Amino acid sequence: MSVTGKRGVGVPVILMHDGEGTIVTVECKNGDMYRGFLDETEDNMNCILKDVTKTSADGKKSQIEHIFIRGSQISFFVFPTMLKKAPMFSRVRTWRKHRGNPPKGEAVKGQAAAIIRKAQARQLQLKSGVMPIR
Repeated sequence: MSVTGKRGVGVPVILMHDGEGTIVTVECKNGDMYRGFLDETEDNMNCILKDVTKTSADGKKSQIEHIFIRGSQISFFVFPTMLKKAPMFSRVRTWRKHRGNPPKGEAVKGQAAAIIRKAQARQLQLKSGVMPIR
């Protein structure tokens, strides 16, 4: 799993994958709400729910055994509070802490090196009080 999003997978998608096997609520763009067991998710936010209670936009409730919800139709998810302790959040904190520092013995290359050099030069300018005129 990528925390940095290099493969196009960001934090919300990782959270969805971590939420598999829990009870979630999904609201769709048309106003319908689905509450059920999150069985499977995909990187494009498509998901499969089991044992679902559907609440339509007009307030009618119905039971559904299985449902596939297309990711482009999802407005938002409500996850259980236990996902605050999801391992993904500790990976994000670790990544943010060390993102500018390569592991010992490894040099940063390419675009990452240019970004780091530019940030370091900017910090030196701020410390010295000399700002370039643009």
